[in-house]
Amino acid sequence: MRHRRQGRKLGRNASHRKALFRNMVTDFLDKEHLVTTVPKAKELRPVAEKMITLGKKESLPARRRALSIIRRKAVVRKLFDDLAPRFADRNGGYTRIVRLGFRRGDSAEIALLELVGSEFQALADTPTKDKKDKKDKKDKKEEKESKEDKE
Repeated sequence: MRHRRQGRKLGRNASHRKALFRNMVTDFLDKEHLVTTVPKAKELRPVAEKMITLGKKESLPARRRALSIIRRKAVVRKLFDDLAPRFADRNGGYTRIVRLGFRRGDSAEIALLELVGSEFQALADTPTKDKKDKKDKKDKKEEKESKEDKE
């Protein structure tokens, strides 16, 4: 029985899990959103929220603790200068998990982990296809045919 056993192993040993979460939290705080599996998103959420809480303290020891987990100095700078002030009046709950469906290859459930308040950026990143694109292709094809006819 696994009573009172917290956390998921995710099929990895402890050092691999630690490295995985350090890489993921670095990318997540840099891009402010991350697409991953639901179990990884659920395990990453507390790590990311602790980093944002650490950023709100704005002290040298807090910055050094963040540097011990986050791999890039530029991301730590962004955390303390941009992200922490954005959440200064919020007591936790900085992230949101949105389920996206199932991955095609192995049917793993996929989720989007994003910072609350940055959903407009996530929507701007995804390209959309319009009917206009099809019309443009059709117009180009007609122009090409008309040029060939003139020659």
